[in-house]
Amino acid sequence: MSAAAAPASAWTCPFCALLCDEFALETGGARPVLQGSECPRAREALVAHADTDPTAALARIDGAEATLAQALGAAAQRLAGWRQPLFAGLGTDVAGARALYRLAERTGAICDTAGSSGLMHGLRALQDRGQYTATLAEVRTRAEVVVCVGTPANVRHPEFFRRIGIGTAGSPCRALVFLDTAVPTGLPAAPAVQFVTGNGELFDDLQQLAALVARQQVREPAAALQALAETLLQSRYSVLVWEPGALPPHGALLAECLQRIVATLNRGTRAATLALGGDDGAATVNQVHTWLSGLPVRTRNGPLGLEHDPWRFDAARLMEDDAVDGLLWLSSFDPARIPPDACGRLPRIVIAPPAAWSRLRGVLPPADEVFLPVATPGLTAPGHLFRTDGIVVVPLEPVRADGLPGASELLARLAAGLGTA
Repeated sequence: MSAAAAPASAWTCPFCALLCDEFALETGGARPVLQGSECPRAREALVAHADTDPTAALARIDGAEATLAQALGAAAQRLAGWRQPLFAGLGTDVAGARALYRLAERTGAICDTAGSSGLMHGLRALQDRGQYTATLAEVRTRAEVVVCVGTPANVRHPEFFRRIGIGTAGSPCRALVFLDTAVPTGLPAAPAVQFVTGNGELFDDLQQLAALVARQQVREPAAALQALAETLLQSRYSVLVWEPGALPPHGALLAECLQRIVATLNRGTRAATLALGGDDGAATVNQVHTWLSGLPVRTRNGPLGLEHDPWRFDAARLMEDDAVDGLLWLSSFDPARIPPDACGRLPRIVIAPPAAWSRLRGVLPPADEVFLPVATPGLTAPGHLFRTDGIVVVPLEPVRADGLPGASELLARLAAGLGTA
């Protein structure tokens, strides 16, 4: 059998938080070919990782090529001299997150994931009010009504509706509702697709919906919201789908309102929420950080012990305010997820896939930077990630080898080098 005719192998895609495990990859050619799906995120990620200059897999010190050992030595020496390091990006798997936390303990670093503003919306609501959540399997097998709140759901997560069984035989879903968001194109055949809005302001409409499901008096209620409230009250199982990263700055208030609606519904029927987010290992790092320390990200391992402050330890704010003196950026999955312009003044250690090298050079100068190429879990390295529903850990298997170490190995060697730095 020729290499081009090599059979496709089962594959779990690591490139969004759904972690779809029904795909296959044909790996006999120059570039892996996705089978069983047209997911644009998976296809674009595979192309980005495959179309890489071979020299990009080399470690670099201030832009100059170096051996991995030399680059790790330089990185350890620089990290040892930083008085307040920031660990950001944090795109890694469970093993990488554990190694990252141990390194943060040794260096007194502040840890924050890329795109953590959305993550903080959900965490704040969880801390203040608690939450009712569902798994993808529960939604697929039980949900009669699915309401997408302020998000079309399948832009960042293209396979979402397929994963929850919309349009498949035997699906219990009898109503798919889009609240204050456009109905997306390309939906599978689904019963009773509806667009619902009150005055078009999501927070106001959620407040009114919360009052209506609680049977409270509402002056001039919107007819569409009244009908939706009755649908939810009559449904045996409803799920409100939301996307924390798509919410405005006051998103924590919206998240609390969603949980209040679900709590009211659960007095007489069954309801839950499902948050779509945590891509690029963000949910995994937060889970690991929480079980090792008792606190989520945006936490500092400082001289006063563990300090958690969602506002003060926001990575973007820290870089803009020059409140840290060094950045360790870790992103194992998306080559386009690189440090922002704001960190151009900071010395930095960048741990990223080889394909990130050219993108990095288009944004930041190589001065005062150590670049360490890393393998990608689920593509060139094994690993484990938490899925978007928060309680399912999915194993990842490599589909090809590139000879690069994983994040956990790099971070462990970096930690070991601190003793001699």
